[in-house]
Amino acid sequence: MAKITVRNTNITVINYSDHDYISLTDMASAKDGDSRAADVIKNWIRNRYTIEFLGTWEMIHNPNSKVVEFDHFRMQAVRAPATRTA
Repeated sequence: MAKITVRNTNITVINYSDHDYISLTDMASAKDGDSRAADVIKNWIRNRYTIEFLGTWEMIHNPNSKVVEFDHFRMQAVRAPATRTA
């Protein structure tokens, strides 16, 4: 497990199947501290634009993606007001 430093914050980097993945939890902890990291991630994952991004990523990178099933989640996000993290 490697670490990179971004704006004086250590971020964990894991290599899996020859791809690097960064820790969202480490990034969220830098924003508001460890106690609020889960809330920051929950708000981000509920954001309409995040859901649309994840759906697009899934269609591009997953040949078995279930577009019709995912559309249900996307439509719920469009109807809900956008969540904003401060």
